[in-house]
Amino acid sequence: MVVEIREATDADLPGIAAIWNPIIRDSVATFTTAEKSIDDLRAWRAERLANDHPILVARDAEGITGFAVYFQFRGGPGYAHTMELTIHLAKRARGQGTGRALMAALEEVARARGVHSLWGGCSGENPGAVAFHERCGFTRVATLPQVGRKYGRWFDLVLVQKILA
Repeated sequence: MVVEIREATDADLPGIAAIWNPIIRDSVATFTTAEKSIDDLRAWRAERLANDHPILVARDAEGITGFAVYFQFRGGPGYAHTMELTIHLAKRARGQGTGRALMAALEEVARARGVHSLWGGCSGENPGAVAFHERCGFTRVATLPQVGRKYGRWFDLVLVQKILA
């Protein structure tokens, strides 16, 4: 059950690490292999804020249950209104509406900042992530074969997109 969704503060970074690091370590939901220290996350948050890309967190009575953020899809001014998103949930929050609430809040923030298009990149071995994005109104636009590598294996990347305008 989501109690609140708000912009993350430095005090939320341990909660974000507690969600993100097991996903990095134990799954192919991300192809990232380096776990995040609090210092890493502090620098990551500062960079997001410097680019006016806030990190949102969902909380319940027990603490942080998820986070969502977007960042420019590709470099250069021609892509200034196209963002890629990341959204991750604590295991206890999955299937409880937290992901949809975070996505709705992230879209609202993005629209208010002039974002035209949101993209997500989902591991081909994570069909639940693709289905989640589709339930949130995203369209599957491409599968990039064997572009991610983790655990000594190649993985496909499924790209999904939602036009916000």
